[in-house]
Amino acid sequence: MGWGRTLLLGDIGNRLDIEDTERDIEDLKDKIFSMAEADLSQGQKLDTLVRENAELKLYLASVIRLLLAKGQITRPELEAMVSAIDREDGQADGQYDGKIH
Repeated sequence: MGWGRTLLLGDIGNRLDIEDTERDIEDLKDKIFSMAEADLSQGQKLDTLVRENAELKLYLASVIRLLLAKGQITRPELEAMVSAIDREDGQADGQYDGKIH
């Protein structure tokens, strides 16, 4: 309430204003703490995604090299298939979010 509370209630009004301000400060601290926790959680999720992506690359590279080494597929056949699948979603952008099979 500010100056009106002080004018009408004197020291009691001042104390009530201080309590209101302290409560507001605690609320802000809680919000900041919650935001910091959310950022940490997002960072952990990002780290997990980076690790999973690296593992997927490892397995994909292994499968491709195995298929090429055993003569199951040629490099031009693989490149043609990658290009065809890349265009399935309407644009050749080096990405694919469709079904695997």
